[in-house]
Amino acid sequence: MCTIKINTGWFIVLGFALTVAACKPKRKFEGPPGYDVNAPKKFVMPPSLQEISGIAFYQGNSDTVYAQEDENGKLYFLKPGDKKSSNFKFARHGDYEDVAICNNTVIMLRSNGILFSFPFADIHLVEEKGNVIEWKDLLPKGEYEGMYADEASRLIYIICKDCANEKSGKTAKGYILQLSTDGKISQQGEFAVDVKEIEEVTGVRKINFKPSALAFNHITREWYIISSIGKLLVVTDSNWKVKAAYNLNPALYYQPEGIAFDKIGNLYISNEGGDLHAGNILKTTWTGK
Repeated sequence: MCTIKINTGWFIVLGFALTVAACKPKRKFEGPPGYDVNAPKKFVMPPSLQEISGIAFYQGNSDTVYAQEDENGKLYFLKPGDKKSSNFKFARHGDYEDVAICNNTVIMLRSNGILFSFPFADIHLVEEKGNVIEWKDLLPKGEYEGMYADEASRLIYIICKDCANEKSGKTAKGYILQLSTDGKISQQGEFAVDVKEIEEVTGVRKINFKPSALAFNHITREWYIISSIGKLLVVTDSNWKVKAAYNLNPALYYQPEGIAFDKIGNLYISNEGGDLHAGNILKTTWTGK
């Protein structure tokens, strides 16, 4: 009799726990106006892009995506949804984090701030390495993951993930480079994102903001900046004033490392794969405000 009572009580407790779990409301994840980031279209990457990081489009055309991954000095390109990719080897193994295409020049970012550039036309070369230029000492020492290049101005924006001059954690500094018409890259200026402003819009104190990707939305004239740590999407105006910040659903955006917009404003975020997930790109269609 006593045993029966104990078992019955256990089932009652278990049933109550399951009822509470079932009734517990699911966490809602909001996104920027015009984008339903909770219902993206998924493009699974082939094994060569399991560790996909940065992504870019040529002149905003989304029929082909250009990407790189963390270990090999290769630029990969494929149609979204393809099971295989082509590639162009531009350098030795290293920790490569982002890619940009500007005025028919491809720019690759290594995590230590060294850049590599080469003509876009060279990616179809098979037997030659192409005209690759390595650019050192353009950026201060630090760790870099996010880069964006503007086609019209030929300006290259690179944001620091972790730099020695940001120990306070209250500013995410960035650097502006100029791509000349003859393919040379030079220093142009700086910018900064005030982390205190992110804390104000989120209501979270001592937020851990480590930028992993950025892109400019030409439809809304806003900067979109991703911090993979914390799964955070920060939106600023064109002058880097923080307007909003959104928590991304970690079930979808488990390791967001790249971001890009196509020419009609659709949003693409790439996720690096792992033991449980393949690398992918998530596309969110622009619906208008």
